[in-house]
Amino acid sequence: MPESGSGAPIPPVLRRDIVRAMRRVLKWTLGLLALAAGLFIVVNLGRGIYKVVRPDPVPVTVYRLARGTVEETVTNSKAGTVKARRRAKISPEIGGRVAFIGFRPGAHVRKGDVLLRINDNDWKASLSLAEQDLATSRASAREACLAADLAARDLKRTLDLKDDRIVSVEMVDRLQSQSETASARCQAARANAERAQSAIDLARANLNKTVLHAPFDGVVADLKAEVGEWASPSPPALPIPPVFDIIDPSSIYVSAPLDEVDAGRIHAGQQARVTLDPYPNRSFKGHVTRVAPYVQDIVEQNRTLEAEVDFDDAEFARSLLPGTSADVEVILRSVTNVLRLPTYALLEGDRVLVFNGGHLVARQVTTGLRNWEYAEVKEGLAESEPIVVSLDRAEVKEGVRAVIRDESGLEKNGAAGRSDKK
Repeated sequence: MPESGSGAPIPPVLRRDIVRAMRRVLKWTLGLLALAAGLFIVVNLGRGIYKVVRPDPVPVTVYRLARGTVEETVTNSKAGTVKARRRAKISPEIGGRVAFIGFRPGAHVRKGDVLLRINDNDWKASLSLAEQDLATSRASAREACLAADLAARDLKRTLDLKDDRIVSVEMVDRLQSQSETASARCQAARANAERAQSAIDLARANLNKTVLHAPFDGVVADLKAEVGEWASPSPPALPIPPVFDIIDPSSIYVSAPLDEVDAGRIHAGQQARVTLDPYPNRSFKGHVTRVAPYVQDIVEQNRTLEAEVDFDDAEFARSLLPGTSADVEVILRSVTNVLRLPTYALLEGDRVLVFNGGHLVARQVTTGLRNWEYAEVKEGLAESEPIVVSLDRAEVKEGVRAVIRDESGLEKNGAAGRSDKK
């Protein structure tokens, strides 16, 4: 039995109260410990679940807003074509067997060079016959004219005797008629000689047609005949391929169809930019040299206006192959040293996503000139701000956590922005 500090025994009632109090303290202590343990488990379990459920930051590509040039341009409505202003698809003027070919495809020719000869034996024979006919006609004309001169002299002598009444009037009339007849024969003989000379000219012209000459300095693009084959000119309405195709490489240009709505904004002298399929990621300077004075109206096709563009680099133009596909941008006006961003970074309503402190924030901007590549930024953004350009994924949206995966390399290529703004 416990005792008090003074050695007196503890009353039973008090002892029961003490025991009860100790039990309550122990109970509360254990409860608090259990609650603390439960809270500890819940907190750590929640943290684990949050770590599992919470999405990782979305990787994005950004473009650092920078200054540059933005251009207002007009582009072709469908693919343009590289052409040559001087391109001759030619055949000999008369038909015959090919006896000689002077140049093959790829060869450079000078104006007047012999490209092809047709077998000309029959034409040479015709020329020789015409020359003999001319000699005969001239001899006949000389004989007839000598006879006419003799008849004229006889008439003159007779007329001198007429005054002395030595000869009769009938004789004078007969000699007059003979003289006129002889003169007419002389004129006819001379006409025959001239006709024979014309026959020689014709025979010589036909003989010259057996030789095909280069019409200008150029390159042989194609050849459709061989020695021994029959070659002939292409008659009207018959699709006979020409024998030679000659191209002048110094006359290369681009023909581009533009939409008719741009007819009032395009004129000769404007600067242009040309892109070609064989030279990807490159562009070439040029200028408009001609705008068609009419709009092409083709059934089931858009109405277009043809524009011709010459390359500023003539040496490069000489290396291009006619028929190559090309795209043209005619520069209407441009602004320089302005803030610009890729046009595809713009959301509906001229908004952009800005990477700000690990989150994507939407920002309203005011734009100026724009096109498929760049847009001028007038208000709403500052230089070097990171603008999200990887908008092709659904998870890239306003408010999400993000991390920069890459920075766009648009600025590295140095391309100027070009605007299609109407």
